[in-house]
Amino acid sequence: MSEDGDERITVYSDYVCPFCYLGRQSLSRYQENRDEELDIDWRPFDLRSQKRRSDGSIDFSVDDGKDDDYYEQAKQGVRRLQDRYDVEMKQEIATDVDSLPAQVVSYYLKEHTDYETWLAFDESVFEALWQDGKDIGDTELLVELAESVGVDGDEVESALDDETLRTEIREQFAEAQKHGVTGVPTFAYEGYAARGAVPPEQLERLVDGT
Repeated sequence: MSEDGDERITVYSDYVCPFCYLGRQSLSRYQENRDEELDIDWRPFDLRSQKRRSDGSIDFSVDDGKDDDYYEQAKQGVRRLQDRYDVEMKQEIATDVDSLPAQVVSYYLKEHTDYETWLAFDESVFEALWQDGKDIGDTELLVELAESVGVDGDEVESALDDETLRTEIREQFAEAQKHGVTGVPTFAYEGYAARGAVPPEQLERLVDGT
């Protein structure tokens, strides 16, 4: 995806995670003050994996231990980071949205298009959910977002119907867990990692050691 020699930071994330969106805002601010471009090596992560049925759909009745108090604390955390990073969001959590279709398309584009195309799609998915409050699990929306960055809509629909691709995605999730990723966002660089929507200066320390 990146040109040989380009520096890359690995980012494990799930589009449905508000802290992943906020973490990317922090990464963008760090990038603005960096002389050399730092590409993103995105790795998918499924926060809803334990609630999925065998067909991939979500069983919302499964108890994942996240009660009203958990979500209220999460909302408070999101509000704090919105203020810190000066970011407006349409919603603070998105518990009824399935991000798996968006991750399937994003993974397909990461593997089959150039970096700029993938990045433009990736950013458009985050914006559609957190800026516009749209359902990123909707096929029509994903086709629209992909077409807006120059990808043929039929290609997107084929990717969403590709069971082999979905198997690869599940393998990516398992691989992330094998690498010790238990939550997102997780930023990794040359054997070191930072978890959460950490501030730009912490990302600078992670990558540049300063």
